[in-house]
Amino acid sequence: MSARIARLRDILQLRFSDLFSGLPAAVLASISPASPWRRLARVAGYAGLRLVGHLFQPIRNPDQLAGAVWLYVVSANNYEALKFIQEARPDAVLVAGQGKNIGRYGASVNRLSLRRKILYYWQYPSALVGLYHQLGQRALRFFDLIFYAIGYYEVYRLALRHHQPRAVIFANDHNDDARALLLACRAEGVPTAYVQHASVSTNFPPLGFDLSLLEGQDALDKYRQCGPVRGRVELVGMPKADAFLAQRNTASRVRRVAVACNLLDELPAVADTLAYLLRELPDLAFTLRPHPSDRRDFTALRQALPALQWSNPQQENVFEFLQNHDALVAADTSTHLEATLLNVASLYYRFTPTPTLADYYGYAAHGLSEWAHSPARLAAALRRLAQHKPLALYRRAAYYNATLGTPDEGHSRALAVRRLAEWLADPAGGA
Repeated sequence: MSARIARLRDILQLRFSDLFSGLPAAVLASISPASPWRRLARVAGYAGLRLVGHLFQPIRNPDQLAGAVWLYVVSANNYEALKFIQEARPDAVLVAGQGKNIGRYGASVNRLSLRRKILYYWQYPSALVGLYHQLGQRALRFFDLIFYAIGYYEVYRLALRHHQPRAVIFANDHNDDARALLLACRAEGVPTAYVQHASVSTNFPPLGFDLSLLEGQDALDKYRQCGPVRGRVELVGMPKADAFLAQRNTASRVRRVAVACNLLDELPAVADTLAYLLRELPDLAFTLRPHPSDRRDFTALRQALPALQWSNPQQENVFEFLQNHDALVAADTSTHLEATLLNVASLYYRFTPTPTLADYYGYAAHGLSEWAHSPARLAAALRRLAQHKPLALYRRAAYYNATLGTPDEGHSRALAVRRLAEWLADPAGGA
């Protein structure tokens, strides 16, 4: 296997996993359409809008990238997870790839030029053939994802040589562009660190950074199952939760129920569940929050269920949303952990059951969430909580948040900044 093919397979590790192939058809189609003609159309659109479009897109970065500590982000969630480092360190700058959608923070990040990415597409035919020899039909099924990944590694190596950052800090370890930058950093000798921004899975790539700041023992145990753990690991709790831990829910009864859904949850199933709950529990108020990246049309659901309240994920973050509720109903999302930290009762309910995703994060298995296996059991659990909600639910999160119950509780940001400062003072010593 050539080094180039091995590297590309590493970059696309999660995309070639059984978990990814087993995603619900609608979710998979939103990433890579089932029709080869639609995949081809997307590839053509990418080539025109991104590869050629980038050639004519000016880049005017507000910050100096040379010699800085880069905070590399691939989403709005990543931005929120790393912003505190920029606020604490004058040498830290937020960076994203050219054209990357960072949501409402898009104008606030510096951009790495991807203009030269088009120069490396001569590799695509041999890359597709090489991956086909290893993966068979799976490589052909995801030929579009292979196409998108071409060139990131080479362009990012050029950017690292040009700007010579002091270090690169990530909040994502499995997207193709983030993995390409990680491998480019290794090749160029640039130190790397990772700040966990959400719950992790045993399907993730092995932990491959010089320093990894994880939230708790759960994350470390899972990464050990992914493969060899590289570099130094510190458990620092959840920095993004600091500002909210002192404002835990103290209600002794559930009155307001948060419902979170994402692309894995099919809208008809979500609608049926909500209709049932609104009918069975008329004294409770229910609020639905779609995932920030969910672009589906919810108009029909709004019209069918006028009593349902809504949260706009573009206007309030998940902690602000949870603060206004006493219980959470959701399937596979790290919102369960965030809810529990705020002493909001967590109920795990699978709107759209799929064999590969049952208790994906292990929240039910470890007692963080209560698993409601049917709509009737879900309603029964909410009736019980409407009579009495325990006041110490947050203690269930200790396995996931290492600072819980310690002097550092609520001070994870300061702890993470200290650990980063110690490491940056001697990155080779911590690798």
